[in-house]
Amino acid sequence: MPLPSKDQMKELENLCTKIRVEIIQMLTKAGSGHTAGPLGSVEEMVGLYFGGSVKYDILNPISEGRDLVVVSCGHYAPALYATLAFAGFFNVEKLQEFRSFRSPLQGHPHRGELLGVENTSGPLGEGLSQAVGMALALKMNHKKNHVFCLMSDGEQDEGNTWEAVLLANKYHLDNLVAIIDRNRIQITGDTEKILPLDDLEAKYKSFGWEVITINGNDLKTVIHSLYKAKNYKIGPIVIIANTVSGKGVKFMENKTQWHGKAPTIKEAEKAIKLLTGI
Repeated sequence: MPLPSKDQMKELENLCTKIRVEIIQMLTKAGSGHTAGPLGSVEEMVGLYFGGSVKYDILNPISEGRDLVVVSCGHYAPALYATLAFAGFFNVEKLQEFRSFRSPLQGHPHRGELLGVENTSGPLGEGLSQAVGMALALKMNHKKNHVFCLMSDGEQDEGNTWEAVLLANKYHLDNLVAIIDRNRIQITGDTEKILPLDDLEAKYKSFGWEVITINGNDLKTVIHSLYKAKNYKIGPIVIIANTVSGKGVKFMENKTQWHGKAPTIKEAEKAIKLLTGI
């Protein structure tokens, strides 16, 4: 699939706004969930599913030829669900079932409950191990599929993550692309005060990975970086995507308290006005 044209890019930027509005509406109706991370990750989600690098077929969602998208940071579920809905995996109206009893749209994604969800996530730090296992299995079976793994920066605290980083380099997994949503917040505060991660780029390079560092809220940059990463043929590659948590809603941006807090009705109304300008 070719990279989006200028007109298509504009449409995708408008889609980012629509997804952010859906995220706010989903969380407000549910009365619980995570706001900051999902809002900040929208360009990454849209880049993955609409940028042309990830191969999938909504008419055959479990096609053996598909690429796999592993979302390690399960609390980003609102952004994932909204993106999957707009991609055509299910009706957008279904998003209003988010976190409701017996809904497949659980607070954290569960594999087998919803088309397009490739892994069960919740406890942070497991997704890259899952993705490495998938990528290695594809290699062993001589398949050309790629595995994309979206992680939060907070889960870089986990030792399990770094075991996966080591294993990916050992087997030169050039079919693995990791994306780190580097928003510098986690549930209890600033990542650099809790357990400093910088220089994160140098850390990954020292483990044998190729690294691309970008502005993760610039959709064009995200799409081009994913394209470049998929075509990297030497080994595993990671995109460190610097993002603004709560992106698009000024009173939420870079505020730790919005990590796991849903907006009230009044806050939602204010947020949607900021997002749409209406």
